[in-house]
Amino acid sequence: MTDVRPAVPSLSDRMERVPVLTRSHRTWMVLLGLLLFFDQSDINAFAFAAPAIREDWGLSVAEIGLITAASFLGMFAGSIAGGRIADRYGRKRLIIGATVFYSLFSLASAFAVSVADLALYRFLTGVGLQAMTVVLLTYISEMYPRRLRGRVQALILAFSVLGIPAAAGLARWVTPHGPDAWRWIFVAGAGGIVIALIALRTLPESVRWNAASGRGAASEAVVTRVEEQARAAIGGDLPPMEPLPAPVPTSPRELLRPPLRKRLVVVSTYMALGTTVFYGFNAWMPTLLVENGFTTGQSLRFSSTVALAACPGALLATLFIDRVERRTAIMLINLVNAALLLVFALVDSYPVLVAAGLLMVLTSQAGVACVYTYLPETFPTRLRALGAGIGNGAGRLAVFASSFLIAVVLSRLGDTAVFVCLVGAAVLAALVMGMFGERTRGRSLESLADGASATPVPRAVEGTAR
Repeated sequence: MTDVRPAVPSLSDRMERVPVLTRSHRTWMVLLGLLLFFDQSDINAFAFAAPAIREDWGLSVAEIGLITAASFLGMFAGSIAGGRIADRYGRKRLIIGATVFYSLFSLASAFAVSVADLALYRFLTGVGLQAMTVVLLTYISEMYPRRLRGRVQALILAFSVLGIPAAAGLARWVTPHGPDAWRWIFVAGAGGIVIALIALRTLPESVRWNAASGRGAASEAVVTRVEEQARAAIGGDLPPMEPLPAPVPTSPRELLRPPLRKRLVVVSTYMALGTTVFYGFNAWMPTLLVENGFTTGQSLRFSSTVALAACPGALLATLFIDRVERRTAIMLINLVNAALLLVFALVDSYPVLVAAGLLMVLTSQAGVACVYTYLPETFPTRLRALGAGIGNGAGRLAVFASSFLIAVVLSRLGDTAVFVCLVGAAVLAALVMGMFGERTRGRSLESLADGASATPVPRAVEGTAR
């Protein structure tokens, strides 16, 4: 997969050596954060609108579940389709296109008149949402230096999760205004289209994707501008370049061959287990607490209280994400989560459960930052979005399936059994990542592309002047 020829400095070499966040980097961060903010808001929009919709339309719990399931199936499809499209046609095009796509169908959701069309609109919204998310994470990994990309990912996530309480606050404000006031929640979800139009003019195409696709000349001005801004920031010359291996064109079949096959299996298995734990806790906790004897009011207070730890959790990751091997951090966080879930299985004290819930959300969001950084790092440029998309899609499909499994376990064995199952999934996720995950910290994307050692090796001409 990697053809090694005499060393020639390339666009990726030049971007990789930049030691600071430049003005351009920060501008991109703001735009990416806003795009992900609306993504997070819209993903949770139906959850906050569901009680009002159920009352307005007289829906059953099963019908609400059907609409929720349609959204996750859409996310599964969007993860894979979006990744493949982005690898072929570019990161920026997919990010902008997917944002417009999901915004339009979020708006369409506001005009739904039945379960069938609302389920269809939420399916299509899910397609766009997850396609955008996977490719946005890929874009971050490709446009920021290896020494900084983990912290950048964590900072963008920390801002984006504020979209969840924003959506909750909007729902709490608009729903009392009338039986169908819930429709405005979906209208607001279409706001991402405004940021997409700004990004269309401001956000450059991924330098690495352009270079790997033979379009390096199109990114020359972007790289030069970043270098000039970095020199001005540090007041001197940039560090010397370290020529790294450049991937040659690849096909999706490479994902089924060593060493990428192992990586795909590992990330898919981990995401299936880890995402099940994450959504199993966040989506089912209110129900599980009520089943355990707490009142509905206590359950809702619990959910709103522990959600406060989401943003600090993502910020917590900035303290270690670029200092600790990512697979090790992910493994340890899953083990901590397993211990906290065990508290829920064994303890009935409400204050203790709130404390455990705060810690669970705090560590979970730190783990999400690590996983978001890790996923795109493990695949070569021409397959990066597709590989990350398949892994992420496996997680969404697992959530869809586990929702039915959790319901069965809850009805037949009780809430304690559900927590025990989530503990087992968290431990398995930790073992999969800790034993089989790839080492990625501090390594360039090029050296990780096909299992190369962490030591840089010569590379081919990457197309700086094509």
